[in-house]
Amino acid sequence: MWWLYALLSAFFAALTAILAKVGVKGVDSNLATAVRTVVILILAWSIVCFRGGLSEVHTLTRNNLLFLGLSGLATGLSWVFYFRALQLGRVSQVAPVDKLSVALAIVLSVVFLGEKLTWQTALGAGLIIAGSLVLIRT
Repeated sequence: MWWLYALLSAFFAALTAILAKVGVKGVDSNLATAVRTVVILILAWSIVCFRGGLSEVHTLTRNNLLFLGLSGLATGLSWVFYFRALQLGRVSQVAPVDKLSVALAIVLSVVFLGEKLTWQTALGAGLIIAGSLVLIRT
């Protein structure tokens, strides 16, 4: 089932780029990011409450909170830079550069998480990088 969620994630990420490009027009990109963040905050907490997950807040460890907090910081910075890039560039160029995160995540997972790098994974990452380079040169 993970692949279905991954496909849905890819679809909504693509939709995000299109909607954000239209929404950021004539607006400060940081303000646009803040508005988007509020919407996501409401959505995420609504899902937690609806699914009964609020009762599990006490199970979060310091380690969970630290790394989820750092992940949130990284996400926020990613969004700030993504919205600014969308404001200045074309979606067809910004989105492929943003997707270099896939190749970077693979490298970081090998270095920091000890995940095994297979030749298929390395080839896939290389193709992502090559494809991104082709797309940004248009």
